[in-house]
Amino acid sequence: MTTPTPVPVVFVHGLWLHASSWTPWVELFASRGYQPVAPGWPGDAATAEETRAHPEAVAGVGIDDVTEHHAALIAALPAPPVVVGHSFGGLIAQKLHGMGLSRACVALSPAQFKGNLVLPPVQLRSAWPVLSHPGLRKGTWSHSPDSFSRSFANAVPRAESDHLLAAHGIPSPARPLFQASAATFAPRSEARVDTRRERSPLLLIAGGRDRTVPEATVRGAYRIQRRNPGETELVTFPDRGHSMGADSGWAEVAHTALDFLSRNDVGAPAATAQS
Repeated sequence: MTTPTPVPVVFVHGLWLHASSWTPWVELFASRGYQPVAPGWPGDAATAEETRAHPEAVAGVGIDDVTEHHAALIAALPAPPVVVGHSFGGLIAQKLHGMGLSRACVALSPAQFKGNLVLPPVQLRSAWPVLSHPGLRKGTWSHSPDSFSRSFANAVPRAESDHLLAAHGIPSPARPLFQASAATFAPRSEARVDTRRERSPLLLIAGGRDRTVPEATVRGAYRIQRRNPGETELVTFPDRGHSMGADSGWAEVAHTALDFLSRNDVGAPAATAQS
């Protein structure tokens, strides 16, 4: 009897957290019979510590660079994957999904794509330390413990925020933020997403206390994406912040994603799935 091919899953991190932050998700999805990978962005080193030691390696990396990097990885997989992304990784995941490269997509607190005009003041305040310095367009920026706790991991205790930053925090290219902020005025913006192409299921997840990509911004994306005939869902965790996929409450979010995939027949093959 032929063993069904496991469903690949590609995890895409966003700004300021290393791919290692997906490790619990990778282990959970693998235990459910999926074939998960968390490859990181161009220039990322194997660990957060190594990436912090060489910030110049990621300087100038833009949205299309990251998209093409993951598209090439997907092309080498044995079957179309599920793509799961957080923050700018959520934007990249939607781009890949709109390109027809994935069988389902889950986007946690996804960064804005072109056409989503919702911009809550708290989101602008969170991005201002970068956007107020145009010279960073080709450089990198890192969170301090204070800024990380204030705008990224604000829904967890400070001790947990500091631990998360120490374990997974990395310098990230500033260019994607500038690209997204100028998307409205850039006809060929790299922040564009094809929301009209026929696609498979998409789940958007928002945090009610998120200050980096607020719930209102994710709802703005949902209003656009739900016009697509493909299945589109929005789930909001009222008490969660931008770090919800990596902090101590990650499992609730991950199980929500797994439930969505199962309900939409994108589950792992029965012969390989585990309880």
